[in-house]
Amino acid sequence: MTLVLVVDDVPAMAEQYAYDLNRVGGYETLIALGGAEALGLLRSEAIDCVILDLEMPGVDGFEVLRTMKERRDLTPVIVYTGTGNYDRCVQAIKLGAYNFIDKAESMERVVQEVENALERVRLLAEVEVLKRDLGTESPIVGSSPAMRQLKDAIARVAAIPSPVLIVGESGSGKELVARELHRLGPVPQKPFVAINSAALPENLVESELFGHERGAFTGASRTRKGAFETAAGGTLFLDEIGELPLPAQAKLLRVLEEQQVTRVGGERTIKVDARVVAATNRDLEKGIEAGDFRQDLFYRLNVHVLHVPPLRDHLSDLPELAEHLIAATCTRFGVRPKKLDSGALELLMSCEWRQNNVRELRNIIERMIIACEDDTVTAAHVPAEIRGAAEPAKRGPQPRTFQQLKAEAERQIIVAALERNDWHISNTARELGLADHASLLKIMRRHGLKRD
Repeated sequence: MTLVLVVDDVPAMAEQYAYDLNRVGGYETLIALGGAEALGLLRSEAIDCVILDLEMPGVDGFEVLRTMKERRDLTPVIVYTGTGNYDRCVQAIKLGAYNFIDKAESMERVVQEVENALERVRLLAEVEVLKRDLGTESPIVGSSPAMRQLKDAIARVAAIPSPVLIVGESGSGKELVARELHRLGPVPQKPFVAINSAALPENLVESELFGHERGAFTGASRTRKGAFETAAGGTLFLDEIGELPLPAQAKLLRVLEEQQVTRVGGERTIKVDARVVAATNRDLEKGIEAGDFRQDLFYRLNVHVLHVPPLRDHLSDLPELAEHLIAATCTRFGVRPKKLDSGALELLMSCEWRQNNVRELRNIIERMIIACEDDTVTAAHVPAEIRGAAEPAKRGPQPRTFQQLKAEAERQIIVAALERNDWHISNTARELGLADHASLLKIMRRHGLKRD
């Protein structure tokens, strides 16, 4: 629920504004009758937006804005005025206010300004994430049978609000699957919040997930929303869920069942409606047997399960993946675009990528681009450890049927031949000993192959 703070030294005005904001916008509201009280509430409550009067005795609106700037408090502020002195409003915007409105404006317009301010905060956060991750991950690329099956499963589950468990090896793209679930879901404009359970300090897990009140522990200088509240109406992605400590597992189970959280150090329950998507590279059932994972939480998360295939099970997608990763990495490094020649591609396709899947491929491609001074990445730029590992390795038992393995092997042969012949259909058909190009086109259609 969005919490709006109305700051005005005239009680009747503040109360009327708070009432109308709740009536028209459905917001929770708080009132501060002065700047000092407002600054105190900004520390003690998780305020989403502030509507601030500039002309107040004592600590006025300008002082509130200056103090928020010093604190690096990014809560959006909309200033309002009844004097018509817009020069003062412009001065407030220079101090960090989002926008200004007249007190005579309709409440519908005010609510729209609040929504715009909240959307701007969300977009700025999203831009920061994109800047950090630019080129470091690929979208769900590939049209092999394994990837088509995964994409079909995502499309079926995306619109369903139930929890989803994503299972796959490290680096196989579990977070990308979670983001695709969110993108194809009913509210893609709502927040997507990702939490790495394995990276959270044990003493801060509950604070990160459920939030905390001011003074709940040493260092809690202000009230803070947790991941569940931040993801309101959207998706909360809990990566490496198997690493979550048992006490936090118990509280997570309660939140999933009751759809409400209690902040650390608080008593008030807060309704939450974020969809939970969890991911793991561990066998959670073995974790249950070992006493590391709660069985009841497993069954609560195990409503829909998506299996992300390791890269070695869809190697025929590697050329497309490599092309995407090269383009993204060149953009991130600010270098001119490069292409991969068939010799380098053949070495990459001969490797099984058992250590870190697509993430390992991404790292290797980054090294190759740094090593390459020309426009074409060749076999000479492939790291020595990949050239050494490119010999066919012994396969462990594969959790797939003979028909699936056969289809993937055939697809790999076709893709490799097409790449060697620069996707010239007749030449490729001749190399493969096919009757004519129509025979090759038929096989390509069966495997969903076409050059972009």
